Amino acid sequence: MVKEARLWCGNGWTARVIKNEDDEGWAVEMLKDGEQEPALVGPWTMGRDKKNPKPLDATAFNTLVKTASEFLQRQVQQLHATRHQNITINGPSGRISIMLDIVADEDDPHALLTAHDAHDERLAQVRVSAGFKLSKASANAWIDTDFRKPD
Repeated sequence: MVKEARLWCGNGWTARVIKNEDDEGWAVEMLKDGEQEPALVGPWTMGRDKKNPKPLDATAFNTLVKTASEFLQRQVQQLHATRHQNITINGPSGRISIMLDIVADEDDPHALLTAHDAHDERLAQVRVSAGFKLSKASANAWIDTDFRKPD
């Protein structure tokens, strides 16, 4: 574990105090082990001399690790939410769950639109463009066309 005034490493993370490119102050970047880009960059406190940065310490490092970890966790949750959407519709034969799962394939991006009944039995599944917008209107339209592939 490295414990220097401007560099701390431990618990799978590196905290580095850097010159803030946007102004005359300082910033701290949090880099997760094995990653090329920082997970988080934020302002850092000036020291008592008002020129140099405040040195890192155990409390600050632990807080930065917690903050950066939570930030990454929220990013993963947000990405999952944008790639996996679902809506429940009251259809003519009961509740129908419509799911849109985006497949982020570099060569062939697409999505799967799937319908399940109230007993979780699959009613239909079609391949749609990765840009397909799932909404109550598009779900109802798909149900109304007997689950034919949307245009």
